[in-house]
Amino acid sequence: MKGTIQRRSQQSTQVAPSQQASAQETPLESILTEFRTLQYQPVGMLSANFNSAVEALWGNRTRSFLTALGIFIGVAAVIAALTLTQGASASITNQLSSLGTAVIVYPGSSNQKAGSTGQGSGNILTLRDAQSLNGLPHLVAVSPYLMTSDQVIYGSQNWNTQVEGVNTQVETIGNWKLAQGTWFSEDDDAQGTPVAVLGDTTAHSLFDASGTNPIGQQIRIRDQNFRVVGVLAPQGGLGQDDVIFVPFKTMEIRLRNSTTIDQIQAQADSPSSVEQLKQEIETTIRQNHHIKDSSDDSFTVMTFTQVLQSFNQSLSVMTALFVGIAAISLTVGGIGIMNIMLVSVTERTWEIGIRMSIGAKRRDIRNQFLMEALVLCLVGGLIGLILGLLIGWVITYLAKLPFVVTAETLLIPFAVSSAIALVFGIYPAIRASRLDPIVAIRTDA
Repeated sequence: MKGTIQRRSQQSTQVAPSQQASAQETPLESILTEFRTLQYQPVGMLSANFNSAVEALWGNRTRSFLTALGIFIGVAAVIAALTLTQGASASITNQLSSLGTAVIVYPGSSNQKAGSTGQGSGNILTLRDAQSLNGLPHLVAVSPYLMTSDQVIYGSQNWNTQVEGVNTQVETIGNWKLAQGTWFSEDDDAQGTPVAVLGDTTAHSLFDASGTNPIGQQIRIRDQNFRVVGVLAPQGGLGQDDVIFVPFKTMEIRLRNSTTIDQIQAQADSPSSVEQLKQEIETTIRQNHHIKDSSDDSFTVMTFTQVLQSFNQSLSVMTALFVGIAAISLTVGGIGIMNIMLVSVTERTWEIGIRMSIGAKRRDIRNQFLMEALVLCLVGGLIGLILGLLIGWVITYLAKLPFVVTAETLLIPFAVSSAIALVFGIYPAIRASRLDPIVAIRTDA
């Protein structure tokens, strides 16, 4: 018994030097030790696969960067499109919310049959139509509109903008605020006085170069001189500040000699009265045009809630178009991912054979290459997110739109990147896992 114990003691003392020598293991021995240790530890295997993926991608970093190029360009395009459309939507929504009690009347009917123009009325609106709305219940303000696009000149500066002939009630309907000066008066409108109120964008475009205060200055629209009496505070949005308001009579006399008008805008006394006012306007104009059946209407009456719904529908189509274009880039990037992973499988056949021969299962090999594709796509998605947000911020800043970032905007790059990694990385990963370990070891990497 003593002899047996002594022999076991000697054997145990002889193991110690071999354990000390483990510090000098070769890379292959290190891999073997790693797999023996982590074989039954899922978290450890995930960590090992991640580290292996990072090492493999970093070892070919130039190739990895070029492969991820299609991913982050596509993601950046999607994010930039989302920030632009979300900014535009937020801006328009804010503006229309402030105009929630407004009603707008257009010539022409959206449901009119082809060739039908009502009972002799025609698809027109007149000043009489606008004037006939005065006195309607729940009506706070109403204005006719005449509009034209013209070049405006001050000194050596010129600017193409929208010129709108309106009455004094537009200030209330549009919730306009003056930055300086005053709005033109009812006497100016009645006498056709050549005065103008400039939008913020128009004022900056004409007067910033000279540093002149616009109030009291003479500007020229076509061959007509107008005196600037007011400058509006910025409203924001897509071109809303790029406008000049002149009295309706002035527009009619000096810029557009017309017997018809382009539209009518009215305002209800409360949001709950908007639909009722809309119906009253429809009834009044039908009487003016001698229309008995609503299907023969020669005009369209809309609330700004309907305008907002129409805008959101158009915005959804535009967003889908942008995302579809970006999806082409993402598809090309995904094909690049699959191609580079197939090349990686070919280059590392010997390594795959060694790992499988020491006990790595097929799912381990598959997961390892899927991890590489996932890391590559997620890195591309992160770069694309940063680039897309930067582009979106620049575009919204230049367009004077709010910069809107939602949780959806932040999650989309990672969801898209993960989907691309799974779709385009699964084939190379399965191909690697199905290699014959004996044939793979014989291959000289």
